[in-house]
Amino acid sequence: MPPRSLSGPRRKALISQACGVCAIIPGPRTFRELVNRYGGAGAALEALPELVAKKLRGRVIKIASSDEVLREIEASQARGVRFVAMADPDYPALLGEIDSAPPIIALRGDPVVLNRPAVAIVGARNASASGLAFAEQLARGLGREDYAIVSGLARGVDTAAHRASLASGAVTVLAGGHARPYPTENLGLLDEIVASGGAAVSEMPLDWEPRGRDFPRRNRIVSGLAKGVVVVEAARRSGSLITARFAAEQGREVFAVPGSPQDPRAEGTNDLLREGATLCATVEDVTRVLFQRAARPPQRADLFSEGAPSEDEEPLIDELDLFSLREAAPGPARFESAPAASPAPRQAPKPVAPEAAVAFEDAKARVLALLSPAPVSLDELIRAAGLPARDVQGALVDLDIEGRIERHGAGLVSLIVKS
Repeated sequence: MPPRSLSGPRRKALISQACGVCAIIPGPRTFRELVNRYGGAGAALEALPELVAKKLRGRVIKIASSDEVLREIEASQARGVRFVAMADPDYPALLGEIDSAPPIIALRGDPVVLNRPAVAIVGARNASASGLAFAEQLARGLGREDYAIVSGLARGVDTAAHRASLASGAVTVLAGGHARPYPTENLGLLDEIVASGGAAVSEMPLDWEPRGRDFPRRNRIVSGLAKGVVVVEAARRSGSLITARFAAEQGREVFAVPGSPQDPRAEGTNDLLREGATLCATVEDVTRVLFQRAARPPQRADLFSEGAPSEDEEPLIDELDLFSLREAAPGPARFESAPAASPAPRQAPKPVAPEAAVAFEDAKARVLALLSPAPVSLDELIRAAGLPARDVQGALVDLDIEGRIERHGAGLVSLIVKS
């Protein structure tokens, strides 16, 4: 029988105990093993000192005190953040089905949106104007079909998907704690998501500054909250492809938006299509497949068979095997020092306010970065660039003279990629 929901002081105590376990034993699977073995978080905490002494000889583990955990809860509540445990009815049911579901999530916003049917939209931070326009169009269309939209608050496609779904239901998953959202330029968007009835989710402590490896770790929650994941523009080795991999492993549908073979931002999505992802060119491509999947049990997709990570690659989540028959060798615990963080996501140029005076070369570089072999309208280009129309038009004239763009009918323009 599943554990019943608790309220009041008992619920607060349960969360305090569970937070204590999470704080000292990294890894959701280890957490689950501890609770299942000892019948609850409190009993697991009592047994931990002896268990760690046997398994991690010579290593002293500090267990967070009740006061420390309560301070974390109170500081979170002051920011409008509350903890939702797996036993809570507000915990997202779909997320709870995945193997690496976080035992507790820190939630800011309306929990109702977390249990609505959802689609994740992810993609390039340096997306083209046409890619941003399609992400917005897709998010709005899926919203009209009563799907919430999940993404990761990153620049580019994530930002476009969030903005387009504010009215219909937006969910963002943070790589760091609620007091350290990234990127800071999207703080206003984060507040809009919450104010509009959406939700922000994190599995990290309140003041956790996101490291490089926390972003791909976050992606498993993005895919776990959704019935399907749509990738809109992704270069090879993009973090969006990690989200697609998680989605396939979790039995979610993986969609990819095709792009020009001459655009590096489409290499990853085109690879996904070759490997068996479902093509997404319209809203109906997504809704039709998800409707069909609802009539049959979920299956793990056989994507990435050749490119799957090998067993010797560094895992995104450290799991301690405290229950194996083999005793751990003397020495430090695996989590004594964190693995070297992978490089932080590449910084995209900060948005420029339309009224700001922008040097011509800067405007030209911004416009050029947004162009791709796929034709885009002048209006979409101006909106994506965040520049005055005269600056964008001036940049296009210069690029046209240089032979770097092609103009089409109906005010469309595309980048010429020379082979």
